[in-house]
Amino acid sequence: MSIEAVEAGVSAGNKKALFQQLGASAARLTGLPAKQIVSAVNEREKLGSTGFGGGAAIPHGKIEGLDRVCGLFARLDTPIDFHAVDGIPVDLVFLLLSPPDAGADHLKSLASVSRAFRDRQTVAKLRGARSKDALFALLAGVEARDAA
Repeated sequence: MSIEAVEAGVSAGNKKALFQQLGASAARLTGLPAKQIVSAVNEREKLGSTGFGGGAAIPHGKIEGLDRVCGLFARLDTPIDFHAVDGIPVDLVFLLLSPPDAGADHLKSLASVSRAFRDRQTVAKLRGARSKDALFALLAGVEARDAA
């Protein structure tokens, strides 16, 4: 993960607007069309909300043309309704994109992000971080811990 994949202060009125913004950001990171990314994430979301509780969500999708698992973190200014399992609006979002054939790597990445989002201390630090740099340092630390 690079600092370009971290966004703080994201403003979106609803899930659709958020996906459009995340799609545009992910397009800059991957070089793939935003429309393709948004479409894949929306398809997955139709199966059920990726808002898994505690104000966190991990929208994800499989993308043709992607050569590796790719993540993008966004902290929202104002939480939005995500139809999460606990009904709590979401303000922490980790977009996870994978190549269609990245089965195990995709699941490993999903598990890693969900572990981080279930850790109350990590979530409190992500919400309290004052800058994009601080968010990146926190996320890089989580990534390093999971790799160990």
